[in-house]
Amino acid sequence: MGKKEVIVLKDLLGTNKKIAAEIREELRKRGILAVNLMSSPGSGKTSLLEKLADLIKPRARMAVIEGDIETERDAERIRSRGIPAWQITTGGACHLEAKMIGRILPEAEPDIDLLFIENVGNLVCPASYELGEHLRCVLLSTPEGDDKPKKYPKAFTTSDCLILTKADLLPYLPFDVERVKKEALELNPKLEIFLTSAVRGDGLHELVDYFFSERRKLQAPGA
Repeated sequence: MGKKEVIVLKDLLGTNKKIAAEIREELRKRGILAVNLMSSPGSGKTSLLEKLADLIKPRARMAVIEGDIETERDAERIRSRGIPAWQITTGGACHLEAKMIGRILPEAEPDIDLLFIENVGNLVCPASYELGEHLRCVLLSTPEGDDKPKKYPKAFTTSDCLILTKADLLPYLPFDVERVKKEALELNPKLEIFLTSAVRGDGLHELVDYFFSERRKLQAPGA
């Protein structure tokens, strides 16, 4: 990468960070906790959101922004659960950017409590772009293998929580949960870690409680 490309990238990231900060503050004022979900394709982000929707709906209002290269399929799945959802199609870009989220916010209802952003499936690019989230969660599914934290460190060092998905498949796969936890915490000792299964419901109540706890912190005086 040449000097000019480096300067352009720095300008892009700097502008993105500024927009993200403005979005984060606006959402805080509205009492909305924003959660950015990052993962490889097929890790189960949409399936997790569908199950979380069933648990959150009786307690609070949630909405979802879906990011994909093409199609509205994931947004349609979320809408079928009675949850407002907006689809962002990047047309080839491997990540969402803060300005894309900013275009959606005027459409969002003012009484939303939790806003989930399902990023484009990728463990590399999304880690470099803030979206105005208050929480960043990286998902890792058991079929992907237990070596990912050290192979894609930035996704883990920039996240607040690690959600291990598809725990129901553990008996059939050579996936070492303790190895993942150990290597992830070596990279980021502050990570909250949840072992979940959207099929069986493992860990979902604990995850929902975590999100509500973080929202209470957001609403606390002086936050």
